[in-house]
Amino acid sequence: MDTILLTEDDQSIAMGLIYSLTQENFTVLHCKTVEESLQALTDTTVALAILDITLPDGNGYDICRKIRETSDIPVIFLTACDEEVNVVMGLDMGADDYITKPFRIRELISRIKTVLRRYHQHEHRGAVLELGDLTIFPEQGKVFQNGREVVLTVPEYRLLLALVNNKGQILTRSQLLEAIWDVDGEFVNDNTLSVCIKRLREKIEANPGEPAHILTVRGLGYKAIS
Repeated sequence: MDTILLTEDDQSIAMGLIYSLTQENFTVLHCKTVEESLQALTDTTVALAILDITLPDGNGYDICRKIRETSDIPVIFLTACDEEVNVVMGLDMGADDYITKPFRIRELISRIKTVLRRYHQHEHRGAVLELGDLTIFPEQGKVFQNGREVVLTVPEYRLLLALVNNKGQILTRSQLLEAIWDVDGEFVNDNTLSVCIKRLREKIEANPGEPAHILTVRGLGYKAIS
């Protein structure tokens, strides 16, 4: 569950955001000042920061500068005006996006998910991922089991990558369908997912009937464990 730092001194805006983000299964760390935010960043690991620009003891730019000294986590600015100078300053400072007040909650949540998805994809690019006796090289798109290459179809590979990138977490069938959606726009249905799960298990599990890596969580979805 990702933790989001929300720095916003307007209580009504903050409460609405906290409620909506919590509904989306984010943990929200709410701060009202620059000082509180900098302390929170010292004490807690956050996945993304949403920063209001105008704050009682400074501005969101101060927090962004501090974040960029040690981290590349995504930053989204909340601004009361969309003047080009404000937007450019934030982006030049390393912000990933900005949204102008008043804003639609759904739009902000959509942008948060997009930015996080892009960040996580970049984070794992070139990294070596492991799941039990499996070793995955995302940059090459190759999977090895005890040194032997496992040949997977594109949907099987995407499915494995989605599960491993969220190891230990339950992914719903809808989330996994989105992960294996064909880039050419061909329809991927629920039966396709079941077939992918079955074939993937046949290729990587010692006993596909009693899987040790990709578990079914009845009524909820699937999860990968080492």
